[in-house]
Amino acid sequence: MTLSNDELHDVVTAEAALIARFVELLEAEQEALTKGNIEDLARLASEKEPLAADLQRLGQQRNDHLVALKLSADRQGMSAWTAGNPDASSTWEKTLELAARARDINRLNGELIQMRLNFNSQLLEILQRNRGALDLYGPDGKTSGPGERRIDDAV
Repeated sequence: MTLSNDELHDVVTAEAALIARFVELLEAEQEALTKGNIEDLARLASEKEPLAADLQRLGQQRNDHLVALKLSADRQGMSAWTAGNPDASSTWEKTLELAARARDINRLNGELIQMRLNFNSQLLEILQRNRGALDLYGPDGKTSGPGERRIDDAV
């Protein structure tokens, strides 16, 4: 194995570890979404952002190494590389499996966010609709303001 192959294997290994951490954060995000824990969502979002930047950087490094090895900077290039480096094949497969898991959890989290937004929107609509339903008439025949709502039986 040449130095460039070793470096590429190191990049793929680091990529797998970061994706595994990203999956953990997505799973924690899913739990927070399910429980409605807004504080955890903000914290998790701030943790995911630098991790995503690191993943992008490692992906670029992987592609640069493939090009340096005269391979295409895509899955076909990785397949050709792993065919010549069987010890790296399992690491790449793990990376692909983790990436697929992250994609699936992220999609589900997006659906959970959309459901929560729809619920909040419907609740807000109901509250706004019912706000005017409690207007009562005062002795002067006019509706009272929101802070003055009471039944007045004085005639």
